[in-house]
Amino acid sequence: MLYFVSTPIGNIKDMTYRAVEVLNSVDYIGCEDTRHSIPLLNHYQIKKPLFSYQKFNEAKAGEKIIEMLKEGKSIAIISDAGTPVISDPGSVLVKMLIENGLEFTVVPGANAVLPALILSGLDSARFTFIGFLPEKKSDRQALLNKLVMLDTSLIFYVAPHDLEKTSNYLSEVFGPRRAVAVKEITKMFETRCEFILGEQPNVDTRGEFVLVVEGQTQTEDYSSLPLKEHIALYINEGLSKMDAIKKVAKERGVQKSVIYKQVIDEE
Repeated sequence: MLYFVSTPIGNIKDMTYRAVEVLNSVDYIGCEDTRHSIPLLNHYQIKKPLFSYQKFNEAKAGEKIIEMLKEGKSIAIISDAGTPVISDPGSVLVKMLIENGLEFTVVPGANAVLPALILSGLDSARFTFIGFLPEKKSDRQALLNKLVMLDTSLIFYVAPHDLEKTSNYLSEVFGPRRAVAVKEITKMFETRCEFILGEQPNVDTRGEFVLVVEGQTQTEDYSSLPLKEHIALYINEGLSKMDAIKKVAKERGVQKSVIYKQVIDEE
């Protein structure tokens, strides 16, 4: 059996009884960074052979893990903090385990997403987790274009020193929406900073943040646009041509067949 085990995101006391029990029971523990994990494991007197499992060696380490499991060994995978696989190494391994018909499970526990959402005070009924934005500008733009019309709270991970830059990226697409940046979650200096996208957050921007952004609060009326521009608007946001036509028909209060015929006639 392989276990994906959640570990504390800040407060070391957030380790669950089951996580300690599982880590004590396995033959090996795969760590995102063994140097980072040793203090946690030592605190709970967990003494097991460790090996590196990080995004730079996921495929190679995954092959070794598959062999070990087939030999009857039990393994736990932990990341530096929180739940593995979620914006951390592990997704490649999950696919390999499924392909090989090997058993795996999750030992749930701490994660940064839900505490940040609650601390934000923004709508928690529905939310969309995004994680880190793509580095490449075209990829980032394409992703944000797909998100701009969502009416759910949007949750982003922000790397150290990137808060202002990320706020500006989002402002260019989303406009001046409410946002809340949270860091040091569960720690003594847990920080919550509310601001408007595009403005400079009044917070020390060093360290990793979880950024929660308000969803679209009102639907703009695009029905006055020329038909082609109205359809192109949604195609640019990532919809297929047929889905864009359906959406335009709904907004204009006509049958989609009418819109489709107009499009054909104008081509």
